[in-house]
Amino acid sequence: MIKKALTIFAISAVSISAFAADAALVEKSIPLKDGATVYIFKDGKMGMEDKLGRATHMQPGHVMETTDGQKIIMNGNEIWRLDALLHKDHRG
Repeated sequence: MIKKALTIFAISAVSISAFAADAALVEKSIPLKDGATVYIFKDGKMGMEDKLGRATHMQPGHVMETTDGQKIIMNGNEIWRLDALLHKDHRG
């Protein structure tokens, strides 16, 4: 019984630390012209938050325009990674 409890505790600790580390993995966030925000992770992958604050799908290779007129090409689609980051304090 104790062995099972320790195993569950170890697995929980690993999964919690994985979500906590995501905030440290964001290199920068860039606001877009349409009100959305693109998050660039340190590994070069990206995730997009819409203007309502939700992680949203974006096709890799899609060209987006920043508020200052620059063009960014979407690399990856880290929707679940960004969703975990945006809602890390809202889930139990």
